[in-house]
Amino acid sequence: MTHVNKYADEVKQAIENESESLRELSLQIHSNPELGYKEVFAHQVITDYLESKGFKVTRHAYEIDTAFIAEYESPAATAAAAAGEKVKAVGYCSEYDALPGVGHACGHNLIAIAGVASALGVKAVLEKHNLVGRVRLLGTPAEETTGGKVPMIERGAFDGLEACMMTHPAPVDVVYATMLSVGGVLVEYFGKASHASSSPWEGVNALDAILTAFNGIGLLRQQMVPTNRIHGIITNGGKAANIIPDYTAGKILYRATSTDDHVKLHKSLVNILNAAAESTGCTVKITKEMEFKSVSNNEILAARYTIYTEQLGVKYSPRSVQEALPSGSTDMGNVVHYLPGIHPMYNLSNLEGIIDKSISNHSIEFTEKAKTDVAHVATLRSAKGLALTGLDVLLEDGFSEAVKHDFDENVSNGGAEIARNLKALASSGGCGCH
Repeated sequence: MTHVNKYADEVKQAIENESESLRELSLQIHSNPELGYKEVFAHQVITDYLESKGFKVTRHAYEIDTAFIAEYESPAATAAAAAGEKVKAVGYCSEYDALPGVGHACGHNLIAIAGVASALGVKAVLEKHNLVGRVRLLGTPAEETTGGKVPMIERGAFDGLEACMMTHPAPVDVVYATMLSVGGVLVEYFGKASHASSSPWEGVNALDAILTAFNGIGLLRQQMVPTNRIHGIITNGGKAANIIPDYTAGKILYRATSTDDHVKLHKSLVNILNAAAESTGCTVKITKEMEFKSVSNNEILAARYTIYTEQLGVKYSPRSVQEALPSGSTDMGNVVHYLPGIHPMYNLSNLEGIIDKSISNHSIEFTEKAKTDVAHVATLRSAKGLALTGLDVLLEDGFSEAVKHDFDENVSNGGAEIARNLKALASSGGCGCH
């Protein structure tokens, strides 16, 4: 299948014209890694950059200190809106939070400039030809933790968009990644302290409780479907070896490919955590900290992005191979259940489509790759594909309608079902004392 966008050369040139400044922006963010909701430096340099490029910028957007919105609409769009006409808008997401200890080991410095570059490409065409349309770049913090996109959705940041897209670095080029849903809980056990040698029988051991819980989780893995994941850490194991611990805590993440599996896994986890408390005489508090949905890529957007990036030289494996590759989770899943969108991934190691098996996301090796020249070129190549796809959403007759139809048929109803199930999870033991 082929498709030609008459603005392709203009989009590519507009992004290439800013390659040097985008590279500098990426390296600034890479050199100053900041954790979720603390991305003060990244927020400042990105918004300053966007303002210098003619975007209307709202800093600290939607009551989130490190979120932002950057928008551009052409004079023709302003006039059309004033006349009561519908003006289409397309959105892109930038992420810029880092990981503890390993910095930008997920390449969010690259995701930051990918969103900027995509918005610049669309703006260049709308501005030059005074075409009716809007582009919105959303700065979305804390993807690595509780997910800044989640409260931004709830507060209306994505409203009014026909579609929203982003791209993510990886060791491989993938459009149809199987991104898992993920839930996260904080579990706390409360016992009674006593001297571990002279009177251990006086104590109620909260460490026994959390160890029993982790053993139970280990046994649960035998019964899980192979695509599910569950993993966690003990964040507080007690105060001293000679004191029976009266308090312990841990964080646990659970992941699945389907809503049904997600719900079942959560219920099994809660049962295990409660049983560990009962068997050791402790009490337990389970607090849900986050919930990301699985990514459901819009078929129309994904197909068009694939065409454009293949024209730019990207080489993809067959879809069945792409879908079988292991992957993680993202709060972009919540976005694409709210409105049409895609979350492709691109190879930051090389431009020839060769899977780099020597690295993985969230490793120090990935941190080093995220600042290379090759990674920068690959990022802009993906951004060009997103920009061209976004222009089609705004300008091609019937395209946005086809995108919306695919969403309504394949995601919208399912998204409502997921929302109901997640609400049920919250009332079935995700939070409260037991």
